[in-house]
Amino acid sequence: MYTLSDHLDKNTSAMKATFLDLRKRSKEIVKALDRNEPVTLFYRGKAKGVIVPASLPRAKSVSVSKHRAFGMWRNRSDVKSPQAFVAKLRNVRHAL
Repeated sequence: MYTLSDHLDKNTSAMKATFLDLRKRSKEIVKALDRNEPVTLFYRGKAKGVIVPASLPRAKSVSVSKHRAFGMWRNRSDVKSPQAFVAKLRNVRHAL
C-alpha cells in the first residue's frame, strides 16, 4: 500500500495518483485539491492527465481575431475571394 508521501512529487507539492487510488483513496485526493494542489493521474506508470482544483484561475480566453495568424493572407493578390480559392483547390482534388 502506498503512503501519501510516495505520491508527492519531490519538486512540487503536486500529488501523484493511480486510477486505483481514485477508487480507494479518493478522500486524500479531494483533500489535496482542497489545498489547491494539482493531482497527476498515472495509468500503468505513464501520466495520463492532471486534475486541477476548480478554484485555480483559468487562462484568459483570447479572441480569434487577435491571433497573429488571423488575416495573414489579407494582402495576397491571388486570393480575392476565399470561397472561390477554396472551390478551385477542391476542384483539383475532386477531379481525380
